Amino acid sequence: MKSYKQTLDFLYTRLPMYQRTGPAAYKDTLENTLILDKLFAFPHHDFKSVHVAGTNGKGSCSHLLASVLQEAGYKVGLYTSPHLIDFRERIKINGEMISEADVVAFVDQFRKMNETAQLEPSFFEITVAMAFDYFRNQKVDIAIVEVGLGGRLDSTNIIRPEVSLITNISLDHTALLGNTIEKIAFEKAGIIKASIPVVVSEFNESYNKVFESVANEKQSRVYFADREFKSDYSMYLPEGKQVFNFNKDGQLAYPDLKMDLLGNYQRKNAAGVLKTIELLQEKGWTIGNKAIYLGFSNASKNTGLRGRWEVVDNNPLVICDTAHNAAGLTDVAAQIEATPWKTLYLVLGMVNDKDLDQALAILPKEATYLFTQAKIPRALPAADLAAQAAAFGLHGQAIPSVPEAVAKARSLAQPEDLIFIGGSTFVVADYFS
Repeated sequence: MKSYKQTLDFLYTRLPMYQRTGPAAYKDTLENTLILDKLFAFPHHDFKSVHVAGTNGKGSCSHLLASVLQEAGYKVGLYTSPHLIDFRERIKINGEMISEADVVAFVDQFRKMNETAQLEPSFFEITVAMAFDYFRNQKVDIAIVEVGLGGRLDSTNIIRPEVSLITNISLDHTALLGNTIEKIAFEKAGIIKASIPVVVSEFNESYNKVFESVANEKQSRVYFADREFKSDYSMYLPEGKQVFNFNKDGQLAYPDLKMDLLGNYQRKNAAGVLKTIELLQEKGWTIGNKAIYLGFSNASKNTGLRGRWEVVDNNPLVICDTAHNAAGLTDVAAQIEATPWKTLYLVLGMVNDKDLDQALAILPKEATYLFTQAKIPRALPAADLAAQAAAFGLHGQAIPSVPEAVAKARSLAQPEDLIFIGGSTFVVADYFS
């Protein structure tokens, strides 16, 4: 490859990419991943890891864990998806993105090797191989590895982690993972490894038995974090953070635990992260309370995470959130309800392969909607979204691009109003770009 731009063109246009084209890019086998791993001399054997899966919250949990371990003095790899603006956001070490030169070098190396191997990998398979090779070459102490989709057949699922973390389960990607909570839980439980402890952030009668069954089969202990770590409330601080008091088994364990990731839903993620940290400590990782407090307080700053109830402007208040399914948008709707505003404007866009009915049913009816669409093939046309939303009493106008929709909302809003931008990760990405 001659340039980084040409390399990205190859990755984006020559390889199937789920985020852009949807289920057609999904691979239901680890065959290519295993071949790629062998081509690059099994890089995942050369670093420790934590594996993070779940329907919602896995990005926040991954970044929180990376931030805490970084504050503890470790060299920490972080693999996440999708990215918002720059492809390199997916692969970081101590908050620093992989260099353009390293991306180009890896793709060049793959293409030369592939003259013999003749693989037809997906975008995600190549990206996972790139991350693992980079973490090995850079000699990270530990990598936090976020599952892309599901778990059992995800390309990341060749690692043997120190701990596995599963955030929660709800109905999403049902065409690929199954149309019941139990089936989806089984796919997520695929990251549970023999004799490796697994943390589940949220106890839920509808799926906990699936995790218990798989863990028992693998002779692994399963811990439901919210049964040990609880916080009944959070308080927002003028400095733009929120603070929790976390009890463990009924005793105050983490008083005044500040987070720079906002949203009441972060208490669920925090419980899973705190339990995962405890298990890492038991395995010999040196993680003191100072590192935990600094890691939580500076998670966004340390890792570059964006789009989690992120306040991007004031007067009017403008907030972005990447929640994109019914469970995530339920949390967002509750957060909107708890936020003061005089008039509410929602800049909303969604993708065309989701079951929208549940999501649309829980969104606030008293809002003025600016229905829009992201610049990806999967985007549901703004006019189609407006028509479907009208059946649920959600009304507004269709505007064909995110920047235009946001500009329209700003032109209508007064200083005491709230503008929310979301419905899809890609809507938020279009706003930031």
